[in-house]
Amino acid sequence: MLLYVTLGTNDLYHAGHFYDAVLPVLGYRRQHYSEEEIGYSADGDMRCRFWVVTPFNRRRATSGNGAMVAFAAANRADVDAFHAAAMAAGGVDEGGPGLRPYHAHFYAAYVRDLDGNKLCAVCENPE
Repeated sequence: MLLYVTLGTNDLYHAGHFYDAVLPVLGYRRQHYSEEEIGYSADGDMRCRFWVVTPFNRRRATSGNGAMVAFAAANRADVDAFHAAAMAAGGVDEGGPGLRPYHAHFYAAYVRDLDGNKLCAVCENPE
């Protein structure tokens, strides 16, 4: 359904270090870099589906209240690794790894990146 997602940053250099540390544990790699944007794609996908950008209008990037990007994780260990990598890279804990009440196997972790954007990794498998 979605073609790609963008999140704004006020410091592309530091945002790149954060996402370079966090996204590979979920199978995403940096595929594009310019002075305005960094693009990530899943292993095997030739198109960048996740972008971190400086706002086009050159105003300060802000996080959206109620906005979140959820990444699919292959297993619960990847959710744990996502959370640990985000914390080690300077992220903020918004809910550590664990089962959530959405359904029996909804295992997730929630963090905020360096700009306050909310991120989640979710595994919906029973292990």
